[in-house]
Amino acid sequence: MIWSAVALPLVTAAESGYVVSMQPAPWPEPDPQVAAAITAKYRGSRPRPLAVLIRDQLGEWLEDEQFAAAFGIRGRPGWSPSRLALVSVLQRAENLTDRLAAEATRTRIDWQYLLGLPLDDPGFDHSVLAEFRARVADTGLEQVVLDALLTRVAEAGLVKAGGKQRSDSTHVSAAVAALNRLELVGESVRAAVEAIAAAHPAWLVQRVCVADFSRRYGTPMTSWRPPVSQTKRDELAIAYARDGYGLLEAVYDSAAPAWLRQLPAIDTLRQVLLQNYTRTNTGGKEVIKRREKAPDGDGLPPGHIRIASPYDTDARWGAKRDTFWLGYKLHITENCDDPPPCTCHPTDAGVPVPAHRQEHDTGCPHLVFPNLITNVATTDATVTDNQMTEPIHDALATRNLTPGRHYARCV
Repeated sequence: MIWSAVALPLVTAAESGYVVSMQPAPWPEPDPQVAAAITAKYRGSRPRPLAVLIRDQLGEWLEDEQFAAAFGIRGRPGWSPSRLALVSVLQRAENLTDRLAAEATRTRIDWQYLLGLPLDDPGFDHSVLAEFRARVADTGLEQVVLDALLTRVAEAGLVKAGGKQRSDSTHVSAAVAALNRLELVGESVRAAVEAIAAAHPAWLVQRVCVADFSRRYGTPMTSWRPPVSQTKRDELAIAYARDGYGLLEAVYDSAAPAWLRQLPAIDTLRQVLLQNYTRTNTGGKEVIKRREKAPDGDGLPPGHIRIASPYDTDARWGAKRDTFWLGYKLHITENCDDPPPCTCHPTDAGVPVPAHRQEHDTGCPHLVFPNLITNVATTDATVTDNQMTEPIHDALATRNLTPGRHYARCV
C-alpha cells in the first residue's frame, strides 16, 4: 500500500486505508459568512491578520499542479496540497505544532478566510502535515512556495534583478543529543544492537552476550556520567570499540543473514569505528587505538564527513563567531534596495525637515518598502558562507533575480 501525504478530513493517512491522489482544483472563494465576519471584526484602520492580508493582497498564488510530482494521479481525493503548503507557512510564522496548526485550520476564521473554508469545515488530522512535508521534501519541491511567491512579488515590482542583495547564515540545531567522541561510539554500538534486536532478535540472542550488552548499552550514553578518570575513560572507549568490531564481525559473517548488513545502523557503526579508531594485527595480537589529531596521532577525518550522531548522520559540528552547535546551517539571501524617496514631508523654505521632526504618513513607500527573501539554502554546519556565494548566484539566476551588487557576511 502506498500512503499519501494528505488524507480525508479527520482521518489520518495511516488509518484511511486508501491511496490518496491529487486532483487539482482552484481555491474556493472565501466563504460569505467568514468574509462577513472578517469585515465586521476588522473595520476601518484596524490591522488585519496575516492570513487575511495574504488572501487579499496575493489572491491564489499557489497551484496544486506545482506539487504534482509529489502525488499520484489515481485514488481518493484528499486535501489540496497548495492549501496545505499555506497552512505550513502560517504554522511556521506563528511557531505552532502540527496539532495546533490543524486546530487553527478548524477554528480560526482568518485561516478559513485564506483557505476558502466554510465555518463548519472539519479540517484534517494533524498527522497530514508531517506526511505532506515528508512527501514534498522527498520529491525536492521544498522551493515551490518561495518560487511562487517571488514570481508574484516580482510582477508587482517589489523585487528585481540588478539590485542590491545580501546574504548571511544562521545555525540550525539538529534534533539529537550532542555527544562527545566517547558517547558517540557507545551510542553507535547501542543503536546497532537495538536495530538488530528489532529486526532479528533470535539471531542476536545466539551471537551476542545479551547480559553484557544490556548492562553496557541498556540506556542512552547521555543518561549516566562517564568515569572521571581519564584512564578509565580510555579503557571504556576501547571496550566500546571491541564490542562494535565484534558486532560487525558477527553481522558480516557468511553464516549471518545477508540482509542484516543493509540495516542503516550497521553501516553507521562501521563508519564511526573507521573514523575514530585504528585496528591492527601485530604478531597475532589485535591492537585497537583511538585516532588523534595529526601530527601526534593517526589523524581524524575532516569535519564535513565526520559523523557526529548515529541518529542523524548528516548533522555536523559547526562554529560561527561565538556560536558552536551540532546540526546544519541556513543561508538566507534578501534584497536590500534603497527604499523609494519619501514624498510626505514638507520642507521649510526649501530646507528638508530634520529627521527628529519627521512623521511619515500612513502607507508612505519609504516606510513600508520591504526587504524580501530571495533565496534559502540549508547545508551542513561546516559549509562556510563564502562557499555559498556561487551556488546562491546560480539559484538567483534561475529566478531572473541576479543582483547587481551582492553583500555577503562571511565572518
